[in-house]
Amino acid sequence: MLQWKAVLPLLIFYLLVFYEERAATPSCVVVPHGGVHEAAGDDPEDLKVMMVANLLLLGSKAGYLNLFFRDYYLSKFFKKSFASLKPDMLLVLGDISAEGSDLTRSEWIPVLHQFHRMLGPFLSLPFYVILGDRDVGECNQLNAKSVYWIAKSFPGLDSAGCGDFEVSNISFVSLNAVALLCGNNDLRFSVEKVIERESIDLQMDIEGATDELNELKKFGATFGNFEWRENAMSSGSGPVLLLHFPLYHTTSNCNRDGISTRSYNSLFERTETPWSSQLVRTGPYELLHTLPPNATEYIFQALRPRIVFSAHSQQFCDRTHPDGTREIIVPAMTWNARDDPGFVVATFRKNRGPVTISHCSLARESHILIVYISLLILLMSMMLVAKQTQHI
Repeated sequence: MLQWKAVLPLLIFYLLVFYEERAATPSCVVVPHGGVHEAAGDDPEDLKVMMVANLLLLGSKAGYLNLFFRDYYLSKFFKKSFASLKPDMLLVLGDISAEGSDLTRSEWIPVLHQFHRMLGPFLSLPFYVILGDRDVGECNQLNAKSVYWIAKSFPGLDSAGCGDFEVSNISFVSLNAVALLCGNNDLRFSVEKVIERESIDLQMDIEGATDELNELKKFGATFGNFEWRENAMSSGSGPVLLLHFPLYHTTSNCNRDGISTRSYNSLFERTETPWSSQLVRTGPYELLHTLPPNATEYIFQALRPRIVFSAHSQQFCDRTHPDGTREIIVPAMTWNARDDPGFVVATFRKNRGPVTISHCSLARESHILIVYISLLILLMSMMLVAKQTQHI
C-alpha cells in the first residue's frame, strides 16, 4: 500500500506532462477558397508564414494567473507550433501589449522582454511586427515620437510604424492602420506617402515607366481626401498587405474553416467562461472596428494587394472583397482575449500560385482548467481511499 501511494503522485505528474504536450500542439485545417480544397503539401521553394495577433502581454502588470499559467502556455504554444509546423517566418499583426498606449517607456521594457521570451525559437527566423491600437492608442493619443520609439523596437518598421520587405521573392507591405483612422495627423500623412511610394514603385516594376516619379509632386493636395487616380495594375498584382484593422466590407458573410456564417453577433463575441473577469479590458476601438470606406478604396486603388492579412477582431475570418481580393482576419493567440485562441499559417506557392491558408486552433483554457481540477480531485480521492484502507 505504501508503495502504491508513493507511485500515484508520480503517475499523475507524468499524465499531466503528457497532456500538456498534447494540449500545446496546434490543430490546423486548410481553409477552402472559392469552393476549392487546396492541397496542403509542402514544397522546399514555398514560403510558410505563421501569423499571430493580439498577444495582449501585460509585462510587469501581469498577475499570478498570467505569470504562472497563461504566459506559460502561450510560450509552449509558440515552441510546439515552431516544432510541428516548421514555418519560415513569423508575422505579428498588432496588439502585442494589452495596455501599450497607456505605458511609459520604462513600463514598455518588461513587455518587450516578455515578447522576446515568448517567441523563443522564432527569434532565429525572420519576424516582423505591425502596430495595433492597443500599442499606440487612438487618434487623440497618437504621438509621432512615441510611435517612433515603439516602432524602432521591432524589426522592419519606419518612423511612422510602416514597413516593406521581401522574402523569397514575395513582397510584403505593412501599414500603420491606426493612423489611417485619423484626420489631419502627421502620422496619417506619412502613411499615405508610404502607400503612394509603394504604388509608384509597383507601377514602375510592372510598366517599366520612368516618368512616374514626377507624379509624386501632384499628390500633396490629395492626401487628406484619400483621392487616387486609376492605375494600370490589375487586382491582385500588388504586394501582400499587412494591417491591424480589417478593411471595410459591405457584407457580413465570413468563411470559418469552410463554413460560411453571417453572424457578427456570435462570430466576434468573446467566449464567456467563469473566469471571463480575468480577460483584459477592451482596447481603444471596438472589436468590429474597420478602416473607413474611403481609406479601404484608397488602398485597393493604390496597391492592388495580392492578399490582405488583418487582425483586431480576435476571431478568424476569410472573406473576399468585391474586386476579388481575399482578406484573412487572424484570430487572437491568447487566453487574455478568448477561451479558444488560434493563429493562421499562410503558404505562398512558387510562381505566384494561390496562397494556401490554414487556420490553427489551440487548446481552450476552460478545457485545460477542467483537466487540472479533475486530476486534483482524483489525487485527493485516491489519497483519501488509501488513508481509509490503512485504518481498516
